[in-house]
Amino acid sequence: MLPTFYQAHLQKQLTHGQFMLLTILLDIIQSEKQVRLERLARVFPYPITTESRRRKLQRFLDLPQLTSLLIWFPLSAYLLTTYCSLGQTLSIAIDRSQWGCINLLTIALIWQKRAIPLKRVFVTKIRKQ
Repeated sequence: MLPTFYQAHLQKQLTHGQFMLLTILLDIIQSEKQVRLERLARVFPYPITTESRRRKLQRFLDLPQLTSLLIWFPLSAYLLTTYCSLGQTLSIAIDRSQWGCINLLTIALIWQKRAIPLKRVFVTKIRKQ
């Protein structure tokens, strides 16, 4: 279940249907332990074909409201101002992953044994021919 302040913020950013879809999607991700779109579409509880569910999830994940600026920064600011005091030491994690020719750099705030993404940068290598 999402913390109350997450729910309040997400309900402001998303329509009721989008918020419900996100809630269902998060429950499925937690139970399936995988984030492959095909797998999520296969187990998503909508009475439509698997391909239609996949497209619906793709459209949802492409929503302009689902950006770091609109979702994660306000939540991070809330966490910092509510639970952290001035002078307190905070931990930041930096991770780089490579998938084929794509490099992904993630910077996250570590809070109560959880990483809260602050910034993600995608860099594609240009192959020399």
